[in-house]
Amino acid sequence: MKTSPMPLIEQTTSQRCARHVRAPAAGSGARSQQGFTLIEIMVVVVILGILAALVAPQVFKRVDDARIAKAKQDIRALESALNLYRMDNSKFPAADRGLNALVEKGESRVFPEGGYIGGLKKDPWGNDYRYALPSAHGKPFDVFSYGADGQEGGEGNDADLGNWNAD
Repeated sequence: MKTSPMPLIEQTTSQRCARHVRAPAAGSGARSQQGFTLIEIMVVVVILGILAALVAPQVFKRVDDARIAKAKQDIRALESALNLYRMDNSKFPAADRGLNALVEKGESRVFPEGGYIGGLKKDPWGNDYRYALPSAHGKPFDVFSYGADGQEGGEGNDADLGNWNAD
């Protein structure tokens, strides 16, 4: 009795695909691609390292620029609040009261509900803003930050920022 071949419809997908795939001939030198070689991975890592070395300094510079801009903005806001204080009380706060006079009533004749400013913030480097009366820079008063290093003087990020140079 002769058997007929299985109709094409009854064959499974794997049976159909298996007919078309050839294994590499033995000894032909052909190999299947299983993954990346160590050299390929090392090339990618080196390229990523070069890109990071070029991009990272630019990103960190932008962060420093943003901190300086934020400090200048805060100094202008404190300067405005001190001028409002003077308009209400005919004088600037005493040096010993400092910027606290803007958020606590103390000796002021007039003190708006909530104070002259929402609250005293730290500078972008985590230090307190400073207040000096009389000014050492020809202004009615000084409001300033010692910069990233938190010490007087310095250059770049460590430079002092005040109402005399916040423009």
